[in-house]
Amino acid sequence: MTPELRRTLGVFDAVVIGLGSMVGAGIFAALGPAAAAGGSWLLVALALAAAVAYCNAMSSARLAALYPSSGGTYVYGRERLGDFWGYLAGWAFVVGKTASCAAMALTVGSYAWPEHSRAVAVAAVVVLTAVDYGGVRKSALVTRVIVAVVLAVLAALAVTLAVSDAADPARLAPGGATGPGGVLQAAGLLFFAFAGYARIATLGEEVRDPARTIPRAVPLALGAALAVYAAVAAAALAVLGAAGLGAAEAPLAAAAEAAGADWLGPVVRAAAVVAALGSLLALILGVSRTTLAMARDGHLPRGLSAVHPRFRVPHRAGLAVGAVVAVVAATVDVRGAIGFSSFGVLVYYAVANASAWTLPSRAARVTAGCGLTGCLVLALSLPAVSAIAGTGVLAVGAVLYALRRRHDGGGGASA
Repeated sequence: MTPELRRTLGVFDAVVIGLGSMVGAGIFAALGPAAAAGGSWLLVALALAAAVAYCNAMSSARLAALYPSSGGTYVYGRERLGDFWGYLAGWAFVVGKTASCAAMALTVGSYAWPEHSRAVAVAAVVVLTAVDYGGVRKSALVTRVIVAVVLAVLAALAVTLAVSDAADPARLAPGGATGPGGVLQAAGLLFFAFAGYARIATLGEEVRDPARTIPRAVPLALGAALAVYAAVAAAALAVLGAAGLGAAEAPLAAAAEAAGADWLGPVVRAAAVVAALGSLLALILGVSRTTLAMARDGHLPRGLSAVHPRFRVPHRAGLAVGAVVAVVAATVDVRGAIGFSSFGVLVYYAVANASAWTLPSRAARVTAGCGLTGCLVLALSLPAVSAIAGTGVLAVGAVLYALRRRHDGGGGASA
């Protein structure tokens, strides 16, 4: 029998892991580029991204309650649509999120020690891979501390900006020459910031009472992240305006300085490092669990399906993911990694919504249809380079799948 992972996570810990994924990846990385694309329509783009993310979250939660095992949409696509679609979702997730891991590691390096950002990035990957090796419960405890620190700093920042003399509520009103394409591109960038809630579903085999826990944890994590993003984005936009926010390399630190709170700038930079570490930890957790599920079915080397006899974690998958991320972080550019990751994430959620469309519930189909449409629209709004590179990698994955099927004589996991 295949060893199962240990169920240790309750609702609170699951919400914390989802928040750790979202807050670190989003508010410090995506807000500036989104403001540059969407202009003063930034908050509208945020609402649009949140609506698509909510549809995806509900589809994922419904499916995770039915299939509470590691792998997330890889499992849902396989069970609801067929082996190929599950494989494609898993491939998109593992490849895209590996790039996202590298982007978060590089974010840590650029904020902590810009002159040696790559060395710091690799060191961060090594340390957090070791934390994951010690068990998901320890990872959840570390993430809980990180989320508490980051949320405290963001709350202080939002309040400081909102009450400062530099804040002008008129800057929050949508206007200007930004067209629908700019708003959609901004929404696509901000959607990347919401993607962490999937970590709850991919950890389904380690959640207590998954049929109850996952449907509660996913919308709670998403709602908390939206509240944080909206408060901070509105306060920063009121201080800097869309142009200033979009032009700033470190937009939240720049907003603090513009508001006259120079003391808060270094605190925000430190929080960015902590948040990126939390996001990186949760990403390593999710990618290693999807790798585990694909290895169990033979889509990846079966040796990666091993579960540690003491810690009950997929230790070989975790070490393999950590090694690949360290190499990528040492060689790629952070912007390229984020754009490439976004395409994979949207494909992953498109398969999740298509899977949820097959459920008998009418409400599930309505939500899934909206989510699927939203994913496709946002994917098309991404820069052409990201879309072409992502399509090419998906094609490579499809070829590898076909070769494996031919080698096995048409065998493999069934739908």
